[in-house]
Amino acid sequence: MIIVLHNTVEDADKQHIKEYLESRGLKVREIVGDKETVLGAVGPVSLDIRQVELLPGVAQVIPISKPYKLASRELKKEDTVFDVGPVTIGGNRVCVIAGPCAVESREQIIEAALAVKKAGAVILRGGAFKPRTSPYAFQGLGEEGCKYLKEAGELTGMPVVTEIVSPSDADMMKEYVDMFQIGARNMQNFELLKKVGSLGMPVLLKRGLSATIQEWLMAAEYLMSSGTDKVILCERGIRTFETMTRNTLDLSAVPVVQKLSHLPVIVDPSHGTGLRNKVLPMALAGVAAGANGLTIEVHPDPENASSDGPQSLYPEQFEKLMCDLETLSPVVGKEISRLPDKRHLALAEEVKTHSAAKGKETVPKAAFQGIHGAYSELAAKTYFSGSEVEAVAVPHFSDIFRNVLSGDADWGIVPLENSVAGSILENYDLLNRYVDLGIVGEIKVRIRHNLMAVPGTKLENIKKVYSHPQALSQCSDYLEKEGMESVSFFDTAGAASHVAEAADTTIAAVAGADAAGYYGLEILAEGIETNPHNYTRFAVIARKDMISPDKSVDKASLVFSVADEAGSLSSCLSVFSEYGLNMKKLESRPIHGKPWSYMFYIDLDIPEDRSVFDQAVEKIKTLTEDFRILGLYHS
Repeated sequence: MIIVLHNTVEDADKQHIKEYLESRGLKVREIVGDKETVLGAVGPVSLDIRQVELLPGVAQVIPISKPYKLASRELKKEDTVFDVGPVTIGGNRVCVIAGPCAVESREQIIEAALAVKKAGAVILRGGAFKPRTSPYAFQGLGEEGCKYLKEAGELTGMPVVTEIVSPSDADMMKEYVDMFQIGARNMQNFELLKKVGSLGMPVLLKRGLSATIQEWLMAAEYLMSSGTDKVILCERGIRTFETMTRNTLDLSAVPVVQKLSHLPVIVDPSHGTGLRNKVLPMALAGVAAGANGLTIEVHPDPENASSDGPQSLYPEQFEKLMCDLETLSPVVGKEISRLPDKRHLALAEEVKTHSAAKGKETVPKAAFQGIHGAYSELAAKTYFSGSEVEAVAVPHFSDIFRNVLSGDADWGIVPLENSVAGSILENYDLLNRYVDLGIVGEIKVRIRHNLMAVPGTKLENIKKVYSHPQALSQCSDYLEKEGMESVSFFDTAGAASHVAEAADTTIAAVAGADAAGYYGLEILAEGIETNPHNYTRFAVIARKDMISPDKSVDKASLVFSVADEAGSLSSCLSVFSEYGLNMKKLESRPIHGKPWSYMFYIDLDIPEDRSVFDQAVEKIKTLTEDFRILGLYHS
């Protein structure tokens, strides 16, 4: 049953409710949502819900109709999001797990780990215990393989996952792994599920070869009722009459499960197809279907792999897949998960240490323009995912720069250009003005506009729609078709806040999904923008005295001016061609106080041989009047 508590419930009353339920043999779990707090109570005991409704602090009691109680979306409406080491799973992220089918040697798993980390994977996989159909096939290295896997994970900074096949190995393996995997053959090994669940660690649960979706969710229920609430469901193909692939990858299960359960769902196209040339298209299809991640088998030498060589990608194939995912993910409203930048984590620790020395406890802050629910806040949360950084709203773009310069914020999230509307010119001027600040990173965020209104609003009754003029323009085709009047507002999230406060069922707002959740609005139509290829590039800025040198950066932002004479700009640009530097962007801005004079902003790729870039910079300096590097960072 679900016990919905009053918003004003006292802690003592809440504790009394828990004790009452537990005394009657029920397991109780508290779930705190954006709008309400509920208690989930499950167990074999039958209890008259009227007795519970009479308890002080109880607003409502709702029976759960599904046989899987804790895993059901009836119990928890919001998606479950949790961390595996430094990696966040769930929500709008696409988490990529990669590595070989089996750990064959220390050298092999380290080579594989370095390759998948370089390409963009965030969790390392590799089998130490291999349940095989044939008793004569390679069965894995056992504990020795766990040790090698842990070493490779520590070397690359990636958390690790491996399959467990026996309950007796659980206590040993928990010392080596960050997440357990329950394989398809063990999905209904209930003693194993209970043991692994009791450890409270994250678990990746694969769907059985012939399991229905309900049986799969019931296996998750075993894990959750035993003690863990961090379960990832993995669709890895089911057995059908088809023989052209190893299994039949059931991608329809992804949206079905996401409607039934709040747990994250990922896809395993390697086992789902059994053939490496099928893995790439089915991986992309899995993300397009809404999966929260992928698990991909990658081997340094698939032809000589001890197991599953035909379905294992070569490292270069995995690199291509990651590039394709980078392109696809924003289109479907998702972001590729990345390992937290160690520079930011280190700076965050320095900030906390410095404040502790002064007798304060300060959480590092990232300033963004707007109010809560804005796309800029989404950019901040995505960029700093995995680290303890607070996103702080400020009213104006200039306030971002002032707050970072003064130390009130440690970083600033600054939008520079939108793929549809073009450059945000004010921020280019601010980058040039604040010489003590520099760019330390960037992030691209998919701008997915949604029509939202107060709950109960009917689409046909909406007369006016509020939003930022740019957002209204980007959704003009939809709004005109529906006969809705566009009303300009200062900000998309601000429009959502206004609609929520007005509580008028004839008005709506256009904003991001986060704004709907933050202000309690109901999304009536998703992705209403005319051009779906709509995203914004944000720069992350910090004080220069807080930026540590990093030789591994791959992008540079420069600004310079040239003499007012023929060929001066052309001479500078020819240097980039001479040194083979790829120019990503060129923007010009008038110089204040100098009519008809311009500053030129340029983004460049930095080659692996950093000296080439340094030589080009020295040459350009001789050809310009003013020259400054705005930032050297990871793209």
